[in-house]
Amino acid sequence: MKLSVVICTHNRSELLLKTIESINAALIPDQVDLSILVIPNACRDDTLNKLTEYQRNRHLNKPLSLEFVEELAPGKSNALNKALEIIRDGWICFIDDDHRVDANYFPSVIAAIEKYPGTKLFCGKIIPDWTGKEPTWAHETGQFKITPYPVPYFDLGNKDLLLSEKNSIPGGGNLIVAREVFDKVGKFSVALGPKGHDLMGSEDSDFVLRALQAGETLRYTPDIIQYHYVNPEHFKLRFLIKKSFQRNRSITLIHRPDKIKVPLYLWTKLIQYLVGTLFSFNFNKSRFYLTRFAGVLGQIAGHIQSRPL
Repeated sequence: MKLSVVICTHNRSELLLKTIESINAALIPDQVDLSILVIPNACRDDTLNKLTEYQRNRHLNKPLSLEFVEELAPGKSNALNKALEIIRDGWICFIDDDHRVDANYFPSVIAAIEKYPGTKLFCGKIIPDWTGKEPTWAHETGQFKITPYPVPYFDLGNKDLLLSEKNSIPGGGNLIVAREVFDKVGKFSVALGPKGHDLMGSEDSDFVLRALQAGETLRYTPDIIQYHYVNPEHFKLRFLIKKSFQRNRSITLIHRPDKIKVPLYLWTKLIQYLVGTLFSFNFNKSRFYLTRFAGVLGQIAGHIQSRPL
């Protein structure tokens, strides 16, 4: 079985190398033809040098073969689509450059594909790679839980699930797709997704939704696990506000690509969250209301902005 790992990266060489290291350390079933394709996207750091060094030293410790091809046009969707031009068959395992894979990641992928031969899309868990240095509020699960979460987190439990548009739609950080699906539903939307580290997203969710609407099936398999790097900077208020705005804007653009009138309920929510921010007199509550306020602003921006095709 042919598996191609695709990693798109932008100016994060240190994290990228840790991701590649985790792939090399994972168990590789004998029946798997596995390769790694890295797409450096408009990188200005030492990413290209580090990848060249990897190739030069590949004979040491017998690491997996690795190919890298630059995509100069900024934007993760451009990088993803570059990978699709290169990979023409088999299965693609999408792994973010700030993830590490579980030791049993590849055996779990193979087991899922063999168990569900009619399924062309799989996803699994994304778990924060906790260090113990994160603030206590990061583990808040109650009324004032921050959403979207500072660290990507996707866990639908410990049972296999058939997902639909009514379920939680996974991001692309732990997505496995048969290459033929892209020939059927098209590539990633270049109007969505991050450019650099601007926190836009939803290019992956948009693709998944189009695949589901085209009749493909998506299964959640809990044994397919990746761990997401926990960046201390992501717990700062400025980051939380920016992420909430950008992610809500991009999600709105998925469902409403054309300009429409902003619904009255969003203006009502905006006022409610502003009042909550001003009169909570508690920093945990203020943080919650500020991020919700930013999220509603993102939704409003998504309504008044048309999405280029």
